[in-house]
Amino acid sequence: MKNQQIKISKFLSLVLRHKPEHIGLTLDESGWASVQELIQGASNKGFHLTPGLIAEVVAKNDKQRFSLSADGNRIRANQGHSIPVDLKLEPVEPPIVLFHGTATRFLDSILKNGLKPGSRQHVHLSPDEATAIKVGQRHGKPVILQIDSSSMHVDGHVFYRSENNVWLTLHVPIKYIKVLEKK
Repeated sequence: MKNQQIKISKFLSLVLRHKPEHIGLTLDESGWASVQELIQGASNKGFHLTPGLIAEVVAKNDKQRFSLSADGNRIRANQGHSIPVDLKLEPVEPPIVLFHGTATRFLDSILKNGLKPGSRQHVHLSPDEATAIKVGQRHGKPVILQIDSSSMHVDGHVFYRSENNVWLTLHVPIKYIKVLEKK
């Protein structure tokens, strides 16, 4: 069952964050999609979903990547979109520091250009080192960056916090980045 949840989660990430057109799905301006349209579009591609399976994946996803509307009729990704979506998040004051996990192979570029969102709408930051390490490990040999988010905020950079506690900002200039040594 765990493998099925992972497969469904990856499928939902694809169609709710990056390529809704893959199954003919339409997202509204805030990233919401009809669960019934999602089920129908997935079925047309040979991918079987039910409202129960979707609800289970949303509830059990360890990264809490998705949200269902209160009535269970709509679904969206909480962050990580590479397509234009306005999650209607309000700017919030960040904690003093945040963290970013990445692979060592990206470090030279980051130390030259800062953290940029790449193909996504925002740079993703973690509230703790442990989460950042997990993120960094997904991309190769991990390196953890400590972000002076308090100073960024004071200097006018805007932060948002997604429903699943991922911190988002448009760019992190190099002056706010500290490379942490492995412990």
